[in-house]
Amino acid sequence: MNWKRTLLILWFADFFGAMGMSLILPFLPLYIEQLGVHETASIERWTGWIFAAQFIVSVFFQPLWGSMADKYGRKVMLLRAGFGMGVVTALMGLVTQPWQLLVLRIINGVFSGFMSMSVSLQASVTPNEQSGKALGTLQTGLVAGSLLGPLAGGILAEKIGYHHIFYLTGALLCIAGLLILFFVHEDHKPGSAKEKKKVQWYMVKPLLPVFIASFVTNLGMMSIEPLATVYAKTLYHGMHLEFFAGLVVSITGMANLIGAPTLGRIGDKIGQKRVLAFALMMAALAFIPQALAGNITTLLIGRFLLGLFIGGMVPSLNVLVKKLAPPDIQATVFGLNSSSLFLGNFVGPLIGSHVAAAFGIRSVFYVTMAILMINSISIYFNQSMETKISPKQKMAS
Repeated sequence: MNWKRTLLILWFADFFGAMGMSLILPFLPLYIEQLGVHETASIERWTGWIFAAQFIVSVFFQPLWGSMADKYGRKVMLLRAGFGMGVVTALMGLVTQPWQLLVLRIINGVFSGFMSMSVSLQASVTPNEQSGKALGTLQTGLVAGSLLGPLAGGILAEKIGYHHIFYLTGALLCIAGLLILFFVHEDHKPGSAKEKKKVQWYMVKPLLPVFIASFVTNLGMMSIEPLATVYAKTLYHGMHLEFFAGLVVSITGMANLIGAPTLGRIGDKIGQKRVLAFALMMAALAFIPQALAGNITTLLIGRFLLGLFIGGMVPSLNVLVKKLAPPDIQATVFGLNSSSLFLGNFVGPLIGSHVAAAFGIRSVFYVTMAILMINSISIYFNQSMETKISPKQKMAS
């Protein structure tokens, strides 16, 4: 399979998938209010649970779908996720009670795994020496969709109504599935049962630091994310406040578009472990101008630097999974790594909100910075993350 052609198709599939899944984010609390919840505290509670439900369930199902991908192929799992999430998301436009929306978000978590499986598929067809570049480029499709989704969702919700946004989101996810169905070809060769038995210890030991780094990466991003607009409003009181508050959130994604492919290519030359340790340390230092910010400009600079270096972490983590995981269970390991990312999505906001409530918003930056620094140092000195590729893995790539 031509890895460049596959990359192009998966990029657009990830773009449509990410854009679809992020379309609903701007108006979710307003939609819950329209479903009959009017007290502010109740709206906040329902929003929190409905938003988090999909991530919580996804943590448990990612390894299962990865294991099935190793057995039946990654393309089948991509079709399951794309069409499954598309149909379930469209049904969200028909709900009349918030508990119905919660149930459908839980079911969506069961079907999730489109992004992680697209990374696994791309990794399986890309030569090792091009992995950082390819997976970094693929990451930009997800980021671009995630950036445009909330913007388009906010505009469309006003024009066509909340219910129709869910129908549109479902359609975009199904389009992603159709791209995979008609344009992606996979020559799947499942490994023998004997080979699968002997890889379990090898899978867990060298990849545990990668899973921890994936967890910490998303924890670092999400610890301050829900509070970023609140913090921005304490620093800026001029005109167009909503614009600058939104820019504080979106500028990290813009920086991701630069950092992901650039640091991915550098990782191909000097090693992904070095890039990962460097990116973690620099992302930690990027919290300093944010914590000390006295104006919106300083905060924006710090947020841009954070996005730049976090953008380099994700491709490095994915390449390390590709190179360290035995080929016969590679999709399973990508599923475990995806679970680590989802867990970071869930735990990060919890830590950030509790630290902010106890010690103030600025303290969240210092706590997250310390976590990232510790992880950077541990990765730098961890010998098990050295990517020594076996002849079998070279043949597989």
